[in-house]
Amino acid sequence: MKKSLSVMLAFALMFVMAACGGGNNAATPSGSQDASSNQPSESSGKSAEKVAIEYWHTYSDSEEKVLLEKIKPKFEADYPNIELKLTRMPYEGLKDQVIAAVAGDAAPDLMRMDIIWVPELAAKGALKKLSDLPGFDDVKSAVFDSPMQTNIFEGEYYGVPLNTNTKIAIYNADTLKEAGLEQAPATMDELVQAARALKAQGKQGIGVSSIGAWGMLPYFWSLGGKVTSDDYTQVDGYLNSPASIEALEQIVGWNNEGLVIPALLGGEPGAWDGLKSGQYMMIDDGPWFFSILLGDAENTFDPLVKTVRAQLPAGPGGSVSVVGGENLVSFANSKHPEEAWTFMKWMLGKEPQQIMVEAGMVPTNREAAQAIDEGQNPYIGPFIEQLNTALPRTPIPQWGEMETIFNLSLEKAIRGEQTASEALNDAVKQINAILAK
Repeated sequence: MKKSLSVMLAFALMFVMAACGGGNNAATPSGSQDASSNQPSESSGKSAEKVAIEYWHTYSDSEEKVLLEKIKPKFEADYPNIELKLTRMPYEGLKDQVIAAVAGDAAPDLMRMDIIWVPELAAKGALKKLSDLPGFDDVKSAVFDSPMQTNIFEGEYYGVPLNTNTKIAIYNADTLKEAGLEQAPATMDELVQAARALKAQGKQGIGVSSIGAWGMLPYFWSLGGKVTSDDYTQVDGYLNSPASIEALEQIVGWNNEGLVIPALLGGEPGAWDGLKSGQYMMIDDGPWFFSILLGDAENTFDPLVKTVRAQLPAGPGGSVSVVGGENLVSFANSKHPEEAWTFMKWMLGKEPQQIMVEAGMVPTNREAAQAIDEGQNPYIGPFIEQLNTALPRTPIPQWGEMETIFNLSLEKAIRGEQTASEALNDAVKQINAILAK
C-alpha cells in the first residue's frame, strides 16, 4: 500500500531519530585514503574531534556479524577520528523511507543500496555525485566495469559497487553425460543439440528459470538482442531490432519445442529441485545457493561433485550474463561528506573486500576477486570470470517502469499471445512514452 508523503516523512524522521540517537555531531573532516591502500593518509592538521557517520544497510544476520566484528573495528583502527554507526534497515518499504528521510534532511551519510535504485534516486537529487571527488578514478579503475555502470546517471557516477553477483550455467553432471557431453556446452547451438538429445527421455536441457529481465536477459543478450542503445537513451531500433526479435523468437521456439525447463512458466519441479533430481540438465543461478546447500547438514546433494559450473553458452552476442548486487552511496545532504567518502574509498579497497568474502559477498574489487581462495570457495571462479562479460539492467531512473513493460512483453511472446515482433514493438511504444515524460 502506498503511503502519503507526509506519513512517510513522519515515520522516517521518527525512525532516524531513534536509530541515530544524536550520533552525527559536528566535527572536522579527517584525511582521505587512496582506494589501493588500507592505510590512512596524513592528517590535514585540523581538529582531531571524532566524527560519527551513519551507515544504513540491509545485510543479513551472518553478513552483519562480519560487518560488526571485522569491518567496523578495522576501519575505526585505520581512521580513529571517524566512528562508523551501523543501522540495519528492513528492505520492505525502504526506498520510500529513504526518499522521505532525504526530504526531511534526515538521511544517513551512507547507505548500501539496491543497484537498480541508484539512477532513480540520483535523478531526484538525493545522492552525492562522486565523479569529481579525489581518488574516484582510482576506485573506478580498481573494480569490475559492469557493476560500476550501475551507478551512472547522465554520465556521472553517484555510487560505487559494494558487492556484486551474476549468474552462470550450472549443469547436472550426470544428465550432461546422458546428453552425450563430457563438458559444458560452449555455444548456444551445442546447448540446443544437447537439449534435443534429452527430449526423448522426457528431460529438459535449457534452464531459463523465469520470465522477466533477471531470468531472460542473459539468453536475450547472448543471442544478440539489445534493450537500449549503449548510452541507455534509445529503445526504438534496439529492443525491436531484427536481432532482438530473432533472439526472442529463438527462446520462444525452444520453449515450444519442449527444450526449456517447466520452471520458466512457474511449473514443477523448481529449478534446483529439477537439477538435483536430474530432470533438468542445466539451470542458471548465482553463487548463493551453493553456500546454502553446503551449509545444510541434512542436504545429501553435493553441488561441488554433482554439478558442472561454466560460463553461459555463447551466441551471436557472446556469453553475456546479468549483474546483481548492491552499491554504496552517500547522500547529497550528508552532514559529513568527506568522512563518508573516506569510508567509501576504504571499503572498495582490496582488504575490506576480501573480509566481506567471509560473509559470502562477491567482491567488486578485481584484485580481491582474483585473490579468493578457491580451496575455501571452490564454486566461485566461474562467477568471477562471467562478471567480465556481464551487463547491468538498464541503469536509468525509468528502469522500474521499463522492466514491468519488458517483462510483460516477454511473457506474451512466450505464452503465444503475441509474436516476438508484436510484443517487442508494443514494448517500444510504451517505453518511449515513459522516456518522453
